[in-house]
Amino acid sequence: MTTTPLVPGPAGPGDDRAALLRRWAARHGVDTARRLAEAEDLADAVAVETTPANTRDTYAKSWRVWERFCEAAGLPAGEATRGSLVAFVTWMLREGRTDASGYAPTSASTHLAGAVTGLRARGHAVSRDDQAAARKALEGLTVRLLQQGERRGRGQAPAATVADLRAVARACPDTLAGHRDKALVLTSFHYAARAQDPAGLLAADVRLEYRGLVVSVLTGKTKHTVRDAKIPYAEDPDLCPVRAWITYRQRLAAEADPRWSAPDAPAFLGIDRWGNPTGGLTPDSVTRAATRISDRAGVPLTWTGHSLRIGLATTARAHGKDTITIADQGGWARHSRSLNRYIQRIDGWDDNAAQGLA
Repeated sequence: MTTTPLVPGPAGPGDDRAALLRRWAARHGVDTARRLAEAEDLADAVAVETTPANTRDTYAKSWRVWERFCEAAGLPAGEATRGSLVAFVTWMLREGRTDASGYAPTSASTHLAGAVTGLRARGHAVSRDDQAAARKALEGLTVRLLQQGERRGRGQAPAATVADLRAVARACPDTLAGHRDKALVLTSFHYAARAQDPAGLLAADVRLEYRGLVVSVLTGKTKHTVRDAKIPYAEDPDLCPVRAWITYRQRLAAEADPRWSAPDAPAFLGIDRWGNPTGGLTPDSVTRAATRISDRAGVPLTWTGHSLRIGLATTARAHGKDTITIADQGGWARHSRSLNRYIQRIDGWDDNAAQGLA
């Protein structure tokens, strides 16, 4: 394990760390200060290890947005004040994108959080009051955009419906790749998978039991998303995720090298035009597959990587499932705000607070 030297380094964020180490040394002695420094290094390493790669990528992108703002405004990137953070969100909404257009409010919110994280990671203090002022400004400016009739961003992904699933199942060809597609879609829908979930599964992570499948999701970002999701048999055999999985694995065992059916092989495989497995899917390839599969089936609203996840939440709620049951199946925290956003009201007449009151 590396240790941090107890001497000041060059000017920059490390100055705060060096000053802290000197205080430790003065209070507790040099040996204890070194041990405290090693504990800090361990804490930093654990933070890196437990932060998902996509989150780190988002932080890095947000920091670059902050640096572009500081350069444009002539402000130091290492100083965050109430005024500079409010100016940051204003700039993002007006002209922050590289093409000089404004970000969508949700993207601006993400970049604000990422910039604050980046500042603190580099040893720069950001007060909660200053950050709260920036968020209040962002909310007010967002309302102003809505009042002006301006809606930015792609909006929420379209939800996969049961009718969509039926069209997809019928459009999957009777090939290894076709059965892979059918199993991928039907299982992903029934446990509200993110794109990284099926991409991270090994064959051993999907277990067949007498009532259905148990899918061990190990790629989650929180303690709620890491779970054993249970997928029961469906009444309609054409839409049954369990039967689709069994058929896919049987075709794979019959048509491909045995190594692709091994317990430590990827559960869902890329398959070339000649029917040969090429290795495991990535989250990006799962997203592209969802789009391709929905296009092939003529689904009215082309799916994105989140359509199956939103589809489970929406469909289950429409069938009377309570939000706690949905949260447990999909790996949301109970009473999650994001889950509430995912439960779309496809028809505002069917789920209307004013219905039947008089």
